[in-house]
Amino acid sequence: MAIQFSDEMDYENRLVTPDYTEKEDAVVENSLRPRTFDGYIGQEKVKENLKVYIDAAKGRGESIDHILLYGPPGLGKTTLAGIIANELGVNFRVTSGPAIEKQGDLVAILTNLNDGDILFIDEIHRLSKTVEEILYPALEDNAIDIIIGKGPSARSIRLELPKFTLIGATTRAGQLSAPLRDRFGVIFRLELYSPDELSTIVKRSAVVLDIAIDDAGAHEIAVRSRGTPRIANRFLKRARDFADVLGDGVITKEIADLCLAKMEVDSLGLDNIDRMLLRVMIENFNGGPVGIEAIAAAIGEETITIEDIYEPYLMQVGFLARTPRGRIVTHLGYKHLGAEQEEPQQKIKNLQQEIDDSQQTIDDF
Repeated sequence: MAIQFSDEMDYENRLVTPDYTEKEDAVVENSLRPRTFDGYIGQEKVKENLKVYIDAAKGRGESIDHILLYGPPGLGKTTLAGIIANELGVNFRVTSGPAIEKQGDLVAILTNLNDGDILFIDEIHRLSKTVEEILYPALEDNAIDIIIGKGPSARSIRLELPKFTLIGATTRAGQLSAPLRDRFGVIFRLELYSPDELSTIVKRSAVVLDIAIDDAGAHEIAVRSRGTPRIANRFLKRARDFADVLGDGVITKEIADLCLAKMEVDSLGLDNIDRMLLRVMIENFNGGPVGIEAIAAAIGEETITIEDIYEPYLMQVGFLARTPRGRIVTHLGYKHLGAEQEEPQQKIKNLQQEIDDSQQTIDDF
């Protein structure tokens, strides 16, 4: 069966992408974000430790140590940073790595902080090297060194800063430089949410947004949300539309199933692009092993997009595996698609036949 590619297929802005989208998530996320730990569902170990650190800092009258939050997108890193600021009763300043283009931008932000403020930098791994170097003395000594003038008349001035806390968030902790990573005293990894936790989040969001939903409907949305609250809230909005138009206004299991089926999201949260990627590997490359460049060429996508957007979840559910020879579709992947997996011996014979055919072509040439 040939794989069909649609010219209208939007690889970057899928409904199941965990990345933040201004059009889809801006208004809803701002209204749904809890302000206290009591309203923040999940990440229990992280919350327990943070409560201790916050109480200790408040008891000593000091700023909390610098914090690094990392993990997949859509798990609540920005929300958690806002809760920390709220629990400490301090100002919360928000920016992102790509927004700080020059050293002067960061200097302006740092010099406008007040004592005890929290500075949150999202996508901190995308800070440029020159900007990052300004942070080192700021984090260690609460001071920054700036150069005034040029040539022989240039001189260095040290500006004292108020005691502040930096909270950095990243989806790629491995891309942080070692000097920057070592300056964070507290490092937390946020984990994917369980279906029960997501179901609770969906029901809480429904109350905030005044959406009628029953337990079965919330659970159906939760199990298809890829362990990510952002995706669950996105599905909740879409299911509301189906409930209003095709139902009686209440999101039931049947309505949620209909909504997600119409959006081509299956029982495990895979969408049409996820399934297409697996089918291409099975039908074009016998399930692998196949290199990432070959996959990218086959589906007309960039390798970095496949690695960052498509592969992580397929690997988490065990449908895709990386080997030294390339990517392979696992037995679970075959089973989920209802495809017949070729026996190892038959695969070896087919590979040998391909080698023989290639050798024959070379000899004929």
